[in-house]
Amino acid sequence: MANGKFIAYHRVSTQKQGLSGLGLEAQKQTVLTYLNGGNWELVQEFLEVETGKGADALDRRPQLKAAIDACKKQKATLIIAKLDRLARNVHFISGLIESGVDFVCADMPQANKVMLQMYSVMAEWERDQISARTKAALQTAKARGVVLGASGMANLKPNIEARQKSADEFANKLKGMIEGMKAQGLSQRAMLGELNGLGIKTAKGGEWSLVQLQRVMARF
Repeated sequence: MANGKFIAYHRVSTQKQGLSGLGLEAQKQTVLTYLNGGNWELVQEFLEVETGKGADALDRRPQLKAAIDACKKQKATLIIAKLDRLARNVHFISGLIESGVDFVCADMPQANKVMLQMYSVMAEWERDQISARTKAALQTAKARGVVLGASGMANLKPNIEARQKSADEFANKLKGMIEGMKAQGLSQRAMLGELNGLGIKTAKGGEWSLVQLQRVMARF
């Protein structure tokens, strides 16, 4: 159960995410879920839009520096949604621990400083693995003759054709059901209710909207 003063720090990785709010609401909800109950006060919230690259990330994150200074001034605990919202860098996390500011990760509130350092080691390893896999994939693509960095139709065509084929196959699976509902005289909005009520998902696994239904029907 949370008690005391807290200052929240949220980070999104790109300017586009910062403008759209992508990922930000999920971070805020994770923090609020942790704080639910107890005698607590969320004093301030800081938002950073930054790539997270580099060992000197603190110098490149004025909002995080301001959040740490505010914690020291108000004797508050810094709270973040997830450890990787701070950094995937062992030295950076270690430096933050040594700053003297108490902080808690809402998704692992029981983790002590030793555990947080271990998690940061794994996060850094994961970051390096992602980088290695990306480089290997680019080298493989280059070996196949793909022009890296090109946006011409020669590179886009295979991907577009595969997506169109997948969309056609998905539409054909639903064709009989949708035509049956049409035969019953159901409107498109009534069809939406039937599809969502039966738990039938869209191609991307989400709920149906009128536009998505119309796009599928256009493929018949």
